[in-house]
Amino acid sequence: MPEQSPNQPSTSAFPLRRVHVTGVRGLTPRMVRVTLGVPSPAGAPFDRPDAQVKLYFPRPGQREPELPAPDPDGDVMRWYGAWAAMPEERRPVMRSYTVRAYDAAAETVDVDFHLHGGPSGAPGAEGPATRWARGARAGDVLGMFGPSEEFAAPVDPGAGDWALLVADACALPALATVVRALPPGHRAVAFVRVAGPEERQPLPTAGELTVHWVYGERPELVVPAVRAAAGLPEGVPYAWLAGEAGVVRELRRHLVAERGADRRAIDFAGYWRRRLTQDDAPTPEDLAEARERLVLLTERTPGPAAPPPAR
Repeated sequence: MPEQSPNQPSTSAFPLRRVHVTGVRGLTPRMVRVTLGVPSPAGAPFDRPDAQVKLYFPRPGQREPELPAPDPDGDVMRWYGAWAAMPEERRPVMRSYTVRAYDAAAETVDVDFHLHGGPSGAPGAEGPATRWARGARAGDVLGMFGPSEEFAAPVDPGAGDWALLVADACALPALATVVRALPPGHRAVAFVRVAGPEERQPLPTAGELTVHWVYGERPELVVPAVRAAAGLPEGVPYAWLAGEAGVVRELRRHLVAERGADRRAIDFAGYWRRRLTQDDAPTPEDLAEARERLVLLTERTPGPAAPPPAR
C-alpha cells in the first residue's frame, strides 16, 4: 500500500489525519496540554464525552510519522493491517488518548499527556508518548486516527439517577469530558487518584458534583476509597470507571457483587496495564474484557464491529 505524502490530505470517509502542534503548556507538574491543529474537522465527534483517538508518533530520527495512505474503500482493518505490517523501525508508535477539548472555530483539539515518571522523569518509567510530550514544540507532526462516529462508544453520564465516576491521573482528561456532559443539576460522585494535591485540576460542570481526591502513587489506592464510601445518593447509578486494568476489574466486581449495580450500567476502560504497554500482546484478561465491552455495547445499541485492537 502506498505511503501518504506529508501534504496529502485524508479522505473524507476515513478518519485519519496528520495533525500539527500549535501550542504546549503545563497544567500541573505531571500533566502537559498539547494543542493540535486538525485539518477538516467537520463531522468528527470531537466534542462528545470521552472521544477517543489513536495518536501515531514518529520514530527516533523522523520529523513526522510514516503512515500508510487512507484505504480508498474506507476499510479500517485493511489500513490497520498495513500499519502493523510496516517494519518495526519505521512503524509509528501508537497510543490511545481522549480529546480534552475541541475548538471548532480554530480547528484545534487539546490532548492532555500524563507524564509518567514524574515531573523530571525517572529511568525506565517513561514511554515514547511521555518522551514526545516532554519535548513537544509548535510545528511537530503526529498522525491521528478518529474519533469516528462508526466506532464511538456512547457515554451518557445522565443515564442513571446519579453517576459514580472513578479515574486515575491517566484518565483525568477523559473524566473532565464526562463531568462536562452531566445534565444540569444531575448528581455525581467522583473518586480521582492522583500523586498529590498539586495534581488536582478544576472539573467544571453543570451537574452537582462531589469529588473525593485520593493521593498516592499506587493505582489500587482508589479501591478501598470506593469500598468505604458511605452516604452515596439514592437511586440507580450509572458508573464510569477508567484507570489501570486490574483496578478497573476489581471495582467492577465490587459494584456488581457488593453494591448490586447493573453491569449494563457500567462503562469501563482499563487505560493501561501494570508492566505492559499497548505494544505488548493482550493478556487473557484484556481479551475477556474486550469481549464483554463488545457484548455490553451490542446490548445497548447494536452497531458495527469494534475498532482494531491496541497492540
